[in-house]
Amino acid sequence: MSALLSIEEARARILDPLKPTPAETVALACAFGRVTAAPIAARRTQPPCDVSAMDGYALAAAEGAAGARLRLIGSAPAGHPFAGKLGPGEAIRIFTGSVMPEGADAILLQEDAREEDGAVIVGESVAAGRHIRRAGQDFREGEVLIPSGRRLSARDIGLAAAADHPWITVHRAPRVALLATGDEIALPGEKLPPGGIVSSNAHALAALALAAGAEPTVLPVAPDDIAAIADAAEATRGMDILITTGGASVGEHDLVRAGLSRRGFALDFWKIAMRPGKPLMAGRVGGVPVLGLPGNPVSAMVCAMLFLLPALARLSGLADAALPTEEARLGTGVPANDGRADHLRARLSRDPEGRLVATPFPRQDSSLMRLLAEADALILRPPHAPARAGGEIVPVIRLDALGV
Repeated sequence: MSALLSIEEARARILDPLKPTPAETVALACAFGRVTAAPIAARRTQPPCDVSAMDGYALAAAEGAAGARLRLIGSAPAGHPFAGKLGPGEAIRIFTGSVMPEGADAILLQEDAREEDGAVIVGESVAAGRHIRRAGQDFREGEVLIPSGRRLSARDIGLAAAADHPWITVHRAPRVALLATGDEIALPGEKLPPGGIVSSNAHALAALALAAGAEPTVLPVAPDDIAAIADAAEATRGMDILITTGGASVGEHDLVRAGLSRRGFALDFWKIAMRPGKPLMAGRVGGVPVLGLPGNPVSAMVCAMLFLLPALARLSGLADAALPTEEARLGTGVPANDGRADHLRARLSRDPEGRLVATPFPRQDSSLMRLLAEADALILRPPHAPARAGGEIVPVIRLDALGV
């Protein structure tokens, strides 16, 4: 019997052949969560000229000593620059975002002034340049603001909009086909067969794919039939990755592998030294990567977090597909581990000193989907890890950091 692959080797073999999806141009309003396929450079200077940062009065600093009286010659609301030039002893009413008029180099705050008979009285001396946003203070035309290979956040969208980009070049969202198999399962709302169960995998994995910026397609459940699975494989046309779950009437993924083989499936590996999720399969069919997840719902989701999310990151155009980990203190002790890497569902809290604490659930049965939904993190236990006492440091993956 061949040795089980480590998680690290399996992940590398899944990721290495993957290439980013082709680039496409989308409206800025549709670009959130997509990965840039080209750098985004400013199409304008921001601000385009010197503007006021406050409401008040624009004047020459040399004339802004406390007690000075300046004649008001106009007003410059935002979007309506003052057309003239300030002369000696003059000021104009100005507002936040208003263009600084020629001849002015300071702002007198409105709360430090009072108007009287067409003039403004300076209540507190002003300083040159204070409360003025200089042209190009934020960015200048031609400056690269967002690099290629970055997943666009809401903040990035705002920056691209300020830089005058109505359209953005991004990688196409990865297309994911999701195929659940098994005679005993039905989708939510469908009539269950005798002894059947509702399939949670397809919808949970679809939601995970959506959170990763992909476009999932949930296929009809395929029965435990080689021909039916082969027919379902036709749905891989135009897809970037096929995800299967279940198909274990004889052995986990036996039927899936046999069905896909009728469409030219090439197996890369099968079985990983991990818990939950040992029977994980990877290969290709018709040039499309295939990731075969266990039918057990918790095992399927944990495998998807560890392998599908990095795969979707790579397909989306992200160079770094590493999963975010951090350290936490154990809330309770854990026993020594065997030869498989363990992923313990856990709650997170803070101790009196504010340090992160991860407390594993007493039950870790991989059929308990409710506990996965209630978990905040996975505690990572490498193969052959020794027993750890409460308070010791362990690595964890926060589930909110994964967006799931």
